[in-house]
Amino acid sequence: MENHVYVAIEGPIGVGKTTLARLVHEEFGWRLLLEVFEENPFLSQFYEDRERYAFPTQIFFLLSRYRQQHDVIPKALEEDSLVSDYLFDKDQLFAKLNLRDKELRVYNLVHDALAEQIPTPSLVVYLKASTDTLMERIAFRDRPYERKMSREYIEQLRQAYERFFDEYDAAPVMEVDTEGLNFVSSQEDRHRVLTSIRSRLEQGVVQLPLIERKRERLAPVGDPLVAFASLAAAVGKIGEALASMPPNYGLARDGAGRAERELESLKSFLASAGATKPRSG
Repeated sequence: MENHVYVAIEGPIGVGKTTLARLVHEEFGWRLLLEVFEENPFLSQFYEDRERYAFPTQIFFLLSRYRQQHDVIPKALEEDSLVSDYLFDKDQLFAKLNLRDKELRVYNLVHDALAEQIPTPSLVVYLKASTDTLMERIAFRDRPYERKMSREYIEQLRQAYERFFDEYDAAPVMEVDTEGLNFVSSQEDRHRVLTSIRSRLEQGVVQLPLIERKRERLAPVGDPLVAFASLAAAVGKIGEALASMPPNYGLARDGAGRAERELESLKSFLASAGATKPRSG
């Protein structure tokens, strides 16, 4: 595993981010960065009246998350690897869910000015669960300010996370379906997830979706490099599907089919280039 990696654990409220971050910290001996959300003076009021308190709650979180990550992560990575139970980029997810019109525009101006100064993770572990499971876990831990969370809000948040990670391309993402997993009580579950994280980092994952989008936007049609980038992207998606928890064999099969088509396209380009290239001598 490369030295001084930075892993961020993400997912909706109640999915187990902090629990897994602590386990990674204990297993790998990395530094641990936990989000400090209890200090937000607007949080309990936000859950009582979302519309009224959304903007001050979100701005406080944005500045707090920026201060913590800007101050801690660069210094920590000079000496050690680090795991965090949140991703700075997810702040916008909550803003889009809770803010409207002028408030959202003001928020975006502040966010964009700050986000450029925050380090990007080596890997994001995205934890998923059904809304029913999230509600059960929230009720079990029984935090006072979470008692008034509605099922509707948690469902909206779960869907917002799905949309967010469908488009997220700043860092490699490892999805973990936590339905039926128990990191705390089951040593087998804990070992499976931690082993998957270690393996994913050892693979040296390249963020291929972004490469693919740049290729589609910038590369000329008919360029063999375009075909090669498509092939690399397809193979990368196979690896991501097989490395997910649990492995997504359906997505891997789709990726294999696409890789086969891209390979044939690349072979055609190379054969054509070889036939038309002037012979020397």
